[in-house]
Amino acid sequence: MIHKAHGYWIKEAGPQPEQPSLEGAHSFDALVIGGGFTGLWTAYHLKTAEPDLKIGLLESGSIGHGPSGRNGGFVDAMWVSFASLAARYGPGPALALARASERSVAQVGEFCEQHQVDAWYRPSGYLNVSTAPAQDGSWERNLNAMREAGIVDGPRELTAKQVQAVCASPAFRSGVHYGAAATVQPARLAFGIRDAISDLGVELFEGSPAIRVEDSGPRVKVHTPAGTADAARVVLANGPALAGQGSPFRRNVTLASSHMVITEPVPEVVDELGWTGGEAISDCRALLTYFRTTPDGRIALGWGGGRIAAGSRRFGRSELDAEVIEGVIRALTRYFPMLRDKRIDYAWGGPIDTSATHQPHVVSLPSGRAFAAFGYTGNGVGPSQMVGRSLASLVLDRRDEYGSLPFIEPAGALTRVPPEPFRWIGGTLIREAIERKEEAEMSGNTADPVSSMVARVPEMIGFHIGR
Repeated sequence: MIHKAHGYWIKEAGPQPEQPSLEGAHSFDALVIGGGFTGLWTAYHLKTAEPDLKIGLLESGSIGHGPSGRNGGFVDAMWVSFASLAARYGPGPALALARASERSVAQVGEFCEQHQVDAWYRPSGYLNVSTAPAQDGSWERNLNAMREAGIVDGPRELTAKQVQAVCASPAFRSGVHYGAAATVQPARLAFGIRDAISDLGVELFEGSPAIRVEDSGPRVKVHTPAGTADAARVVLANGPALAGQGSPFRRNVTLASSHMVITEPVPEVVDELGWTGGEAISDCRALLTYFRTTPDGRIALGWGGGRIAAGSRRFGRSELDAEVIEGVIRALTRYFPMLRDKRIDYAWGGPIDTSATHQPHVVSLPSGRAFAAFGYTGNGVGPSQMVGRSLASLVLDRRDEYGSLPFIEPAGALTRVPPEPFRWIGGTLIREAIERKEEAEMSGNTADPVSSMVARVPEMIGFHIGR
């Protein structure tokens, strides 16, 4: 098994062209900070809307090599979170947001077709399954909220027999199927967007972290180690970095990690499972486990229960964590025992920027010249395309549908997380309690009272865990 930070997807996509670092003084109409999906989509929608704009994009490392190129590749809509969206924004605005996110799933596929990006886009739907009695029917709150909003074309509940017909894991019980979802090879998608915006004339810079952003004059000025860039409008699309010291959003973002493994090609196991539709699947745990297949018959499994980072200081464990990977491999063989004798080819991880609501937020800074997006909490591949449209509308001051979606909020409306070190200490204790509780439930046991009590703390103080 190869255990490296960048993982299988980036390796499979092959060597990528290097971009120059930003040196000297530059000036742009709009500057995007962050070379992941949010930044790439924002630059794409800005440049296609206004081809004459001079747009720059800064990436601290290599474009597409961060969390956007390492995740599970689930292109989901936000229907699975509809109850939470309705509770925060109201049924009408939540419906507008969910519909826009559903269109985003299809728009990712349309982009791939238009630009001939072979990102393995496969519209196969998303299956949320129970894997323990405590998880049975955990989707009812969400489905009830959708019914109350008058949604008649919603997800389908599946019996245990119907779930087994999709994927015959011995651990899968009943479930619910959301049709608006697809899978992609995320690194290929990120590199495809990069190539498209480069062809459109966006200026790309790698190895150029934004070490200081000055938003006090008529233009925003961004400093990198070797240069400066000023712009009329700036977009902060570097989600994990927004948790760091000095960020205006450090009290709104928490960093955790997610880790994945992928098997050797096992098409015979995929056939044995009957998992031939390519569905994206996850369990119903708060610290969810997610699964998918690839065109060559590999099975990939990831777990969102990695460690909490202190501020933005990851110390490499968000990417490389042998102890967490051992747990991920145990989960793989728990769900698919026929893989015990199969080879694990790659293991890797990456940081997740998490908001207190576990939903993405788009924020305008007080000056009106800078905007930020963060908080996808592991579900950014599909919504980021929609978020990029919203950020482009804000930069261009367009009062269109995407410029008025409800997740665009003033910074003061966001739920704040505790300061460090209480955030790290409390978050770690709570995640460990949730893990103990859910592991007990998976084994058919009752969690100990202390773990059960601590696991309820987020709900008691207004924080949301899970979707």
